[in-house]
Amino acid sequence: MVWTPLHAKIHRTIRSRHLFERNQRLLIAVSGGQDSLCLIKLLLDLQSKWGWHLGIAHCDHRWRSDSEANAHHVENLAKTWDTSFYLETANEPINSEAAARDWRYEALSAIAKANKYQYIVTGHTASDRAETLLYNLIRGTGADGLQALTWQRPLTTGIMLVRPLLEITRSQTEQFCQEFKLPIWEDSTNQDLQYARNRIRQELIPYLRENFNPQVESALAQTAELLQAEVEYLENAAQELRDGAMSGGDEGEISSSSSSSPFAFPLRLNRRVLQKAPLALQRRVMRQVLQQILTDAPNFEHIEKLTALIIAPNRSQTDPFPGGAIAQVEGDWICLK
Repeated sequence: MVWTPLHAKIHRTIRSRHLFERNQRLLIAVSGGQDSLCLIKLLLDLQSKWGWHLGIAHCDHRWRSDSEANAHHVENLAKTWDTSFYLETANEPINSEAAARDWRYEALSAIAKANKYQYIVTGHTASDRAETLLYNLIRGTGADGLQALTWQRPLTTGIMLVRPLLEITRSQTEQFCQEFKLPIWEDSTNQDLQYARNRIRQELIPYLRENFNPQVESALAQTAELLQAEVEYLENAAQELRDGAMSGGDEGEISSSSSSSPFAFPLRLNRRVLQKAPLALQRRVMRQVLQQILTDAPNFEHIEKLTALIIAPNRSQTDPFPGGAIAQVEGDWICLK
């Protein structure tokens, strides 16, 4: 086996970040593109050092005319590498990125659960992280959106999603595939500029690289890495503040069985407790509360109008949130009804 600097880097990353344990079962999502081929090659080469059992999973979205051939290509690679192969094919073509992502993670989770894999591993890179940061920034987001694509997160009970390549750029995975003559399957949809992410990849990133920073992808990925730690800290601090603000109020939560609302949400928040906290934590508490009572993620306006009640006059109230809930000031309390 040829041991490259990239092998050494990924080996150190897995060990220092505790991404995997030894002798675990890893299900690798392989599309056939350069990033996923780089990932599976690296993990196959590291397998003897870690004692992993590796499996390859491919998800056919059926949105390209060559998708079935693509699936056969990945299956043949799995046979060449003497690695277990799992294929999931959509019942009908999936035509949006968001729907495809949701279906893909559901499919991978089902395969992992059925075959006792503890980890699902994807080939997301620093380039993907940079593009996601820009995509969310353009649409409007807080630090949570900017730090998206974390190293690992629970996907379902007992299954962890892991992204070991987040410090590796797409140009590095391309070079690696060329060095080892890995047979990349080119996805024609990656060139389709009707998708916003492709425009960021094909037009915006090259422009920023040429005119502002040759290392823009790594710089943006590092920004996301810094934000990840800060978001984790703030979320924990906001949870503590929320718990304090709820103490002294009604015990428990309103549930679907005791309220006309179909959601479960805390009844009261103590304004005096919240008033002592910085605005950043106040907003996060309100965001956490709204995440429980709204079917979709709360937007900036939702969070701001609830936060405003912390210092609003008595009897102030919001207009209804999606779903019908209303927040009202009752003395020292913000009451959700």
